[in-house]
Amino acid sequence: MHTVGELLRQWRHRRRLSQLDLALAADVSARHVSLVETGKSRPSPEMILRLAGRLEVPLRERNRMLLAAGFAPRYTERALDGDALPAVREAVERVLRAHEPYPALVIDRRWNVVMTNRALDPFLARVSPDLLRPPVNMVRLGLDPRGLAPHIVNLAEVRALLRVRIARRLATAPDAGLAALYEEYLAPGAEEADPPVASEVVASMIFNFGGRELRLFSTTTTFGTPMDITLDEIAIESYYPADARSAAYFTGSAAPEGARVPLPDAGDRDICGDDVP
Repeated sequence: MHTVGELLRQWRHRRRLSQLDLALAADVSARHVSLVETGKSRPSPEMILRLAGRLEVPLRERNRMLLAAGFAPRYTERALDGDALPAVREAVERVLRAHEPYPALVIDRRWNVVMTNRALDPFLARVSPDLLRPPVNMVRLGLDPRGLAPHIVNLAEVRALLRVRIARRLATAPDAGLAALYEEYLAPGAEEADPPVASEVVASMIFNFGGRELRLFSTTTTFGTPMDITLDEIAIESYYPADARSAAYFTGSAAPEGARVPLPDAGDRDICGDDVP
């Protein structure tokens, strides 16, 4: 097991900060940071959390630091579908329902799907049942040939965006499961160079079903100042129509001839056991 000083040094290097930079940010002396990192000074739990906060260390890793120093963890990890977070779950369900008739889903730190709204179901009707066995993973759904990849017109752009986002996540918060997913679907190979990523804030996707196109863009929402590991690690991916024809499919409103994309009916499919009523 790493010492708390070793863990602190690792995170400081990931953030590309000097000991003086961290000391100034945390309002302590650079000498004290050095003593903690070398193990010559045993920091208090409050000091560990102060330094970790300035380094934007994920809550899961802050617990690891505390344990390495011989202290009890401070942050709990409670399942979103359990009895411990009913208010939070209800709030997330309301966000998902309010986004209908457009698709939205909740993912965890490994991009596993935690919850969805009903508007996502039609997109999964042609996905292989193998990809719908828990844990259902958003990257696999999008990039696997058995998933939505054959229907994504701008697949190279989508892959490039995912590569950038997940590589950045791994650089700031390493995770073995996410790293394995990256190697499986996103590791650079001998294929042609990725197209430039136009925007990481608003990501666009173009689907083709039966020769008709459906254009969407997505945004990502995270919880601010979470005090629970689960909330710290989940995000809501919300999709919006990028043009009038795509909007008409979801709303069922009048649109120019041929505007509706004939997506298949997914029936009562519940991809992750968290069907939102």
